[in-house]
Amino acid sequence: MFLFPQISMKPEVEDYLRASFKNKEIVSALGVQEAERKFETLLNHLSHPPAFSTVRVNTHLTSVKHVKDLLLEEINKQFNGLSVPILQHPDVQDVLLIPVIGPRNNINRQPYEVIVGAHCGNAVLRGAHVYVPGIISASKFMRAGDVVSVYSDIEGKCKKGAKEFDGKKAFLGNGISELSRSEIFGLSSPLKGIGIRMTEPVYLSPSFDNVLSSSLFLQNLPSAVVSHVLNPQRGEKILDMCAAPGGKTTHIAALMHNQGEVIALDKIPNKVEKIKQNAALLQLNCIRAFCYNGTKALGKVENRQGGPPFLPESFDRILLDAPCSGMGQRPNMAYTWTLKEVTSYQPLQRKLFTVAVQLLKPGGVLVYSTCTITLAENEEQVAWALAAFPCLQLLPQEPHIGGEGMLGAGLSLDQLKQLQRFDPSVIALKDTDLTSLKNARREDMIWLANNDSIGFFIAKFIKRESV
Repeated sequence: MFLFPQISMKPEVEDYLRASFKNKEIVSALGVQEAERKFETLLNHLSHPPAFSTVRVNTHLTSVKHVKDLLLEEINKQFNGLSVPILQHPDVQDVLLIPVIGPRNNINRQPYEVIVGAHCGNAVLRGAHVYVPGIISASKFMRAGDVVSVYSDIEGKCKKGAKEFDGKKAFLGNGISELSRSEIFGLSSPLKGIGIRMTEPVYLSPSFDNVLSSSLFLQNLPSAVVSHVLNPQRGEKILDMCAAPGGKTTHIAALMHNQGEVIALDKIPNKVEKIKQNAALLQLNCIRAFCYNGTKALGKVENRQGGPPFLPESFDRILLDAPCSGMGQRPNMAYTWTLKEVTSYQPLQRKLFTVAVQLLKPGGVLVYSTCTITLAENEEQVAWALAAFPCLQLLPQEPHIGGEGMLGAGLSLDQLKQLQRFDPSVIALKDTDLTSLKNARREDMIWLANNDSIGFFIAKFIKRESV
């Protein structure tokens, strides 16, 4: 069932994406009608949240069982006694899965309305409360303590401070206002903190604000799979080329038991600080973060401080979680980027990839990943890499819980099987309530978590010899 309208995007971007999903290879294999059906299903699924919230346990400090027990208590408290199962993933064993309950269609809409920006609205659908900076509009006489209905401004047309809004909006649920309208909009210095505490969200998912912050990391399932595919070992020197905010960096360090060296790069200073903060919070001191452009990370002279640039063949393993068009993120009701912006990422990814190949030792492993669904940034990049660098060979991935690669880039069926694409369109959206959870088999829930996730792509290479 589709509660929200399908994701909106600029016509030229939708046409570009449709051409990818209806390319000659796909149409030849599926037929025109089935290819179009899958594409329309994808657009609908992107505007809805995945079926599970996913947290990765910081196994460097604690056990999965201990965190699971604490989370059960926390969720029971947040959900006012409702019992929701928490599942340990059998193939990604440091990951816990919490089912999202919804959509809940019996919520009564209130006369007082609050309009939030699309980004804030997406966070609410994943369990967040509404923070003051995300509020765009509030009803004229709204006071602190009022029960209000919260809506997402899908098209970004609501004016800041408006008292009412009749444009295209999506109902997210009800909450209690922590502040009056005048407190939110009447001050010269913007407020921070929670503005609306969600009490009846359309999709019921736990809030992880300040919950077990040193013991767990909120992370989408495919993002947690990536570090396991990289398979870091104790004592190795590993590079995370585009590391912010540090979720995969800290995961790599934890999988190495904090023994070895993990170099994290990002070119934006405040993002590098976030990586350092996360490393400190999770007590992972094998991580060293640097503010540096990954495309310039290859040097001819060794940096005596151990930072970038680096000599060729310096790293045992490299993760290139590349900057991308981000079209796999869920939920997202409005994708605002232009076609020029979407297509700008392929050349940047190739620059980063070229540097990564040169920095990797012979026999080393390179994992390339994106959180997008385009053919150009995923399978086409693999085809290009194999042609441009004969020293590279695709490797099977473990764990492999996503689907195979997508047709259309000229890769063989055996090569596609070695890729891992998480495709939100592969199954129908399901309504989840407490009754269905009680009757669900564990293996069916794991299957659902593997298939109803964000859009994501992973490729794994080995460098057989020097460039």
